[in-house]
Order: sequence, then C-alpha cells, then structure tokens
Amino acid sequence: MNNQKYEAFIKTAELGSFKKAAEALGYTQAGISYILNTLENELDVPLFIRDYGGARLTSDGEQLLPWIRDVCNSERRLQVKLNELKSLESGTIRVAAFTSVSIHWLPGMIQTFLKDHPKVEFDLRWSDDIDELERLIRRGDVDCGFLILPCKSNLEVIHLKSDPFLVILPVNHPLAKEPFYPISSLSEYPYIELKEGVYSEMNEVFSRHGIKPDVFMTAENDHAVMALVSKGFGFSIFPELSLRGPTFPLVHKELEVQAYRELAIAIRSKETASAATLDFISSVEQWVRDFYHREPTL
Repeated sequence: MNNQKYEAFIKTAELGSFKKAAEALGYTQAGISYILNTLENELDVPLFIRDYGGARLTSDGEQLLPWIRDVCNSERRLQVKLNELKSLESGTIRVAAFTSVSIHWLPGMIQTFLKDHPKVEFDLRWSDDIDELERLIRRGDVDCGFLILPCKSNLEVIHLKSDPFLVILPVNHPLAKEPFYPISSLSEYPYIELKEGVYSEMNEVFSRHGIKPDVFMTAENDHAVMALVSKGFGFSIFPELSLRGPTFPLVHKELEVQAYRELAIAIRSKETASAATLDFISSVEQWVRDFYHREPTL
C-alpha cells in the first residue's frame, strides 16, 4: 500500500537533496532520481529544480506537496486501522517532542510502554519550534506530539505537568543561600539569555513583572548558557525539566512569585487516532504521575 514515489518526493522536499533523501530511505542516489523522474512523468509536471548539490521544489511541486503528504498520511492511518482489525499488536507510533522531553521523559516513557507492547516501533521527530510541532500533529505527519500550552491549533490536548521555572546561579552568587530569588533582583544582576525563539516562554517571566533584564550575553543552546552561569557571568532562568540530569555546578532557586510552563501531549483527534497511540498516551499520563512521585521537583 505504501507509495514509494510519494515518500521519495516528500523526503527530497524536506531535505532539499537527492543524496540525503536516498540515504534516509535506503536507496541509491540514482534510484531516487529515477523514482522522481517517473513520478514527474506520471503527473506531467516538473516537481524539482535540480541545482548543483541540491534540489528545490518548483511552484507546482510546492502546491502538490501538502496534497501528496495527505495521501501518504491517509495510507498510514488506513494501514494502522487494518492492523487493528486483524488484532495485530504491531505498527509504528510517530512522536514529536522538544529537547527536554526527548532527553528526560521519552526514553523512560517508551521503555515502559514497550514492556506491554514489545512489537510496536517508534519514529521520533524533534524540534524546539512549538509552532512546527503543532504543524506536524495537525498535518498528520506524526501521531502525537508534546507541546507547551496554550495550543494555537485545533488539536485534542492532554495536560501532563506544570513545569516550574527556576533561576540558576553560580555557587558563589550573593543570593545563592537565599530561600528564593526576589523578583526585584531580576533586573539587578547580569542575565545570560538563551537565543530568541528557543524556549521563548522564559522571557515571559520578565514581561509578566514589567522588568527589562540586563542582558550581558546571549547563547544559542541551554548548555552554553549553563556553562556561562556556572563561571559567574550572570544568572539565567530555565524550566525545571531542562535542569534534570548531570549539568554544571549551579544553584537552583525558585522565584519569589513562582512561574510555570504547562506541558501537554496532543493528537489531531481521538476518533482518528490508532489504538496504539491512545494506549501510548494513557501510558504517558501514568508515567508522568509515577516519575514525579519517585523524583519530585528539584
């Protein structure tokens, strides 16, 4: 049932390269080129502009991409439903998540789920762009995905956890031994900022209190920020989930007025979701409850 030509078209459009698409799908570059030439002949429209070292969609290709993606996703859902009708405990669950969930939650969640569903496979997608995660779920490119609320799309959302924001400080910071981090101090000390667009909800802590931070430095990833803070260049703010596991020598402080981000998992619809996906979501809800019972907030 799987249409290899459509899959090749989608993967090449996503990666912008015949070579990369061939590697991802297990073909030779010549094989991908042949498949796409055949598809172009069948549809009687040019789909790609062949550049040196890459491939770009034509205007026709751009218009056809969402339609072809819908066909592939519909075929996947049909195959899942056929498997369910045949009582097959197998198939693939496609999951999208952002970094902290991928590192600190997903491995344990999948391990727990596979104890009862050993034949199910997982296809994982990663992005720290929450809008992109919503698009993946809405288009049907994934079966479910982890989000930060509020959700902008018309999806079915299951709330999982209120994740508190914590201030991180170097161990020798003047406020390191205080019971909490005062709101007034958010503008008194140098702030190490994570690049805009990544975890932008952290900046809402400042806007909520009408404070403009004294940004000393901006870094592109969370570990770079943590390293700078640990060396005494300033303080920063992170969701508690991002601070689990081994990191740098840091002091974690709750804010004087606590702030949270709301973590959730979402699907397009319970009516169209596979039984395996719904079972996985139930397992995820239970896993979160068990995890924070064993390992409470930092």
